[in-house]
Amino acid sequence: MIKIKLFCAAGFSTSMLVEKMVEAAKGQNLEVDIQAHSHANLRDYINDTDVALLGPQVGYALAKAKEVCDPVGLPVEVIPMVDYGTMNGQKVLEFALNLYKKKGE
Repeated sequence: MIKIKLFCAAGFSTSMLVEKMVEAAKGQNLEVDIQAHSHANLRDYINDTDVALLGPQVGYALAKAKEVCDPVGLPVEVIPMVDYGTMNGQKVLEFALNLYKKKGE
């Protein structure tokens, strides 16, 4: 099971996107655990996460997130604005899965 966490300002704005990503994963028979949290709590989840994604509204925090995630090998990136804005769960899921695959290389 791949554990994907989305981090935004308060953990609320990504909830709809999480639902869309879960739907997309079910359509592909993928076992995933996708959750949304406040980016302020990123450090609390690094040991229970395979991929961390930041909402575009907290993209400014990417450098700080990398300081936390890189030492433990946790990939972290900002969700592309167009995919976030259109709530394209399929595209964001693909984005997360590609980061996960690169982690294993």
